[in-house]
Amino acid sequence: MKELNMLVWLTQLGLSIAMPLGGFVMLGLWLRNRFELGVWVVLAGCLIGFASAFQSLRYTLKAMTLMEDNMTRKKADPPGVSFNDHE
Repeated sequence: MKELNMLVWLTQLGLSIAMPLGGFVMLGLWLRNRFELGVWVVLAGCLIGFASAFQSLRYTLKAMTLMEDNMTRKKADPPGVSFNDHE
């Protein structure tokens, strides 16, 4: 199950990088063609796309690190002492 969970996180990581970058570039191209603006709109879309992709990468890697730390901490901690069956 752990491997499947990590596969889901890797898929999320790829999508969180590719979608903002591609979306902002496509938006820049659409704005350039629709309103006959210059190439600067596409370059601005690329810069915004890179910035949002980098931010998504940071947040996703931070979440993956926290998840990994929690998983290793749970394995290292012994179960608590209980005197009854219904905690």
